[in-house]
Amino acid sequence: MRRARRAGFTLIELLVVLAIIGTLLSIAVPQYFRSLDRSRESVLRENLRTTREAIDRFYGDLGRYPDALDELVTRRYLRGLPRDPITDSTQTWIAIAPPEGAGGGKLYDLKSGAPGRAPDGTAYGEW
Repeated sequence: MRRARRAGFTLIELLVVLAIIGTLLSIAVPQYFRSLDRSRESVLRENLRTTREAIDRFYGDLGRYPDALDELVTRRYLRGLPRDPITDSTQTWIAIAPPEGAGGGKLYDLKSGAPGRAPDGTAYGEW
């Protein structure tokens, strides 16, 4: 009598496939997280650039600096409060006051309140 061969995979074949998948994941996952960090940094730089341009337009139009970020939103210089992608919050921004004699208002510049450093070594708050 002939025995019918059962269809399926052997344990060794499954282990080889799992080892290959594990190796590919160990290469791909760190790259994925690095790309997430780079995208957060790009969004942070863009949010800072856009908000600083809005502050400059506000000063150009009214001759004074805004008192807070909310004023830029209420006067429609920004559609909404910018979100710091590193801290995932709109409340962690650090407002820089204008120099003496530069006009009224309290918001001359904006810095990120995010802890840590970018891969290039600069602190997020220095941008």
